[in-house]
Formats: sequence, C-alpha cells, structure tokens
Amino acid sequence: MYTVALIGGDGAGKTTIADQLRDSFPLPLKYLYMGINIESSNVALPTSRIIEKLKKQKNVSPTGDAPPSTSLHNRPQKRKPAGKVWATIRLCNRIAEELYRQVLSWNYRRKGFIVLYDRYFTFDFASFEPAEVYRQRPWDDRIHRWFLANHYPHPDMTIFLYAPPEVLYARKGEASIEYLDNLQQTYLKQGERSPNFIVVDATQPLEKVYEDVCNHLFRFYEERSGKPVAEQTRRESGKFVA
Repeated sequence: MYTVALIGGDGAGKTTIADQLRDSFPLPLKYLYMGINIESSNVALPTSRIIEKLKKQKNVSPTGDAPPSTSLHNRPQKRKPAGKVWATIRLCNRIAEELYRQVLSWNYRRKGFIVLYDRYFTFDFASFEPAEVYRQRPWDDRIHRWFLANHYPHPDMTIFLYAPPEVLYARKGEASIEYLDNLQQTYLKQGERSPNFIVVDATQPLEKVYEDVCNHLFRFYEERSGKPVAEQTRRESGKFVA
C-alpha cells in the first residue's frame, strides 16, 4: 500500500482525525506515531523508554529538547553539556528509534496496509534558519537533522491540517502565535520538498476535515492501485464522531 503523514500545529485536530481514521476508515490501515514524545508513541524501542526514565530522574524534558512552548524550531541555542558519551548514546538511540519505526512501516505496507503517520520526523526537525544560527546548535542535533534531511524517507503523501496561528492558539492556548506561525511556515517549506503534499483547511468543522482527509486517502489509493473505491466502501468511512 502506501504511507500518509498527518501533520499540523497543536489545535489543528490531527490526533482527533487520526483516531477517527483508526476506528472508521474502511480500507486496511495501520497507525504509527512518528513524533518525538515517547510517552505518546504506540511503539518504541526499550532503550528509548529507559532513556526517557533517566531524563525524568534528572528533571529533563522527556523529548530531550525545549518545553512545548518553545519547541524544536525555537529551542535555546545553548544547553547544559551532557558529555560526549551521553550525547553520542542519545543520538544513536534516536536514529535507531526512527529507523525501527520505518521497519515497522515497511512491514505493514508489505502486508497490504495503508500506514498512517501521526506527525513525521522530517517535518518536526526541518530547519530553515540561517547557517550562522544553525551552526550554534549542539553537534548531535546537527547530525540528527542532517540524517533526517538527507537519508530519511519521505511519506508517499502528506496531509497538512492548516489553520491560521490565531485560530490554533485560541483552540489550545499553547505556545505562542509567533511560534505557531513559524512552525506552519516550516511545514509549508518542507512540503515543497515532499511528494504529494496536500493542505486541508482545518478551520472547517471536524466532520468536514475528516471527510476531506478520507477523500484524499481514497483518491491516492485509486491512483496507486489502479482500482476504484466502491461507493459502499466510501460510505463505510462513517460520519465523524465527536
């Protein structure tokens, strides 16, 4: 089958839509969380769970990065040195975790499933900041971002749930309008590098957003398989359940 990433800022409804697809989408579908929060992930390497516990004991954010209000895109340029050994271990585990999820994805596709990604690493870690600013990032962060940008596979299709930053902020009250705007601009720029990048209006009612997402999934299935989706199958996608 194929892979599809569902991305968007906090408040866009991506997890809500992903949950509905898991429950109601009529074509064979598997879900994979592809974000940085290990606690939210439905799969993870044992080493990732261990590292998360160690970070909690040290009172460090579970993601190893800045708090949600600043995010990966606006994280402080300096951090407390963790030591070269610890940084190397964390970098190797992070890349291993991301490759592990790709192996799972490949296995699902081989079995005939559409693989739905909730978030995606190449979008979360995309960087378009000036070179002089980028060089101030820790060395392991730069290597990790280079790996994702140059060697991590793109989803076959990406659906970006877009709403103006003011709308997202009003919905969840997290981060800041400036941050949300920068984040979405980063997604759009990264989308120029990604095949089949689709923007869905997330200011619509969730029922309409869900319908639009389903229609894109059906259309892409028809393009990839060469088989039409029966009208009965489309109806089986069901109505959105709030």
